[in-house]
Amino acid sequence: PAPGQTQNVLDVYRELAPLVHQEPGCELFALHSDGENVFLIERWLTPDDFQAHLASSNLQRIRDATKPLLAAPSEIWPVESVPLGDRSKGLIQ
Repeated sequence: PAPGQTQNVLDVYRELAPLVHQEPGCELFALHSDGENVFLIERWLTPDDFQAHLASSNLQRIRDATKPLLAAPSEIWPVESVPLGDRSKGLIQ
């Protein structure tokens, strides 16, 4: 977020996340913040579900609402889990 806009970005996600949670294949759509940066952790049942989400009107609404609140464009980093040790502590479920 741009300086001073973190809460406004969080508010956009707070309003629109319930719509994303209803999308087919959404297993996780969770927001995290350190007060300055905002991180979104997502998990989709299939790659097709994720691609459908990327093309969804819900995501477009989020992009439209957050664009003026950002200092830089959002980045998407597709990653895979690397389980460590105790599964309940070493893997986001």
